[in-house]
Amino acid sequence: MGSHKIKRFIADTWKDYELIDSGEGGKLEKFGELVLDRPEASAVWDRGQTFKEWDKAHASFESTSKAAGYWKQHGKAPDSWNLEYKSENHPSLRLKFKLETTRFKHIGVFPEQASNWEYIAGKVQKGDKLLNLFAYTGGASLAAKSAGADVTHVDAIRQVIDWTRENMELSGLTGIRWVVEDALKFLRREVKRGNKYSGVVLDPPTWGLGPKNEKWKLEQSLIEIVELVPQVVEPGGFIVMNTYSGLPPSTLETLWRRVLPNASTECGELCLQASDGHLLSTGSLIRIEL
Repeated sequence: MGSHKIKRFIADTWKDYELIDSGEGGKLEKFGELVLDRPEASAVWDRGQTFKEWDKAHASFESTSKAAGYWKQHGKAPDSWNLEYKSENHPSLRLKFKLETTRFKHIGVFPEQASNWEYIAGKVQKGDKLLNLFAYTGGASLAAKSAGADVTHVDAIRQVIDWTRENMELSGLTGIRWVVEDALKFLRREVKRGNKYSGVVLDPPTWGLGPKNEKWKLEQSLIEIVELVPQVVEPGGFIVMNTYSGLPPSTLETLWRRVLPNASTECGELCLQASDGHLLSTGSLIRIEL
């Protein structure tokens, strides 16, 4: 079975993003020139910086429910703006994202995912096939495409896929295959068709709605997903799964090792590191190499 070492995957390769501070249920972040104050339930410690620093935010997100809210403007925060990610390790990895202050607190990029973009860009070769399930605005799809992969991007919400298409065009890329469908239904069909990929990336939400307002709950589908994904991965391929659902890394590791006992796994937390060095855990991540 190998050793059980929980790692920290730290997204420390950004130039245009910074976690300035976190604490007291919030995080203060800089995206390009824009400073935002957003809720962060796991930041249970005291803030490291003064209220005066936090008051410099151009906008802060005020929650009205668990999943929604509104932005309170403190300056001239645009409704949308662009953010660039450039990699020193992989010169072809130059991504651009259109960001928006949405009513769901998310703005179109998860900065901690840069750790995965670097990994994917280093794993895929030109012509490899990559499947991105529950793909959101597609950082992993763009990273794989920039390295020359043949990318299939699956998400149940058309507006999100349209947003990713804008990101692809902004990044000077073309040719991602878009699939607007429930990821699990698509996966079942790919298994039946016998289709194979060099890599599968998945980021299943805790809950959500499908294209026809079908309810999705992660715990009801998790075991099936974990059993199906290896069936569409070529020998020597890889799987990257992360989740913001609260499942700890050890749970992810046990779940996958039951299905792939001989695979090589790295498991841990996706983290952001603030200016003062403290770490903010954002979710759990496992990388599996077959």
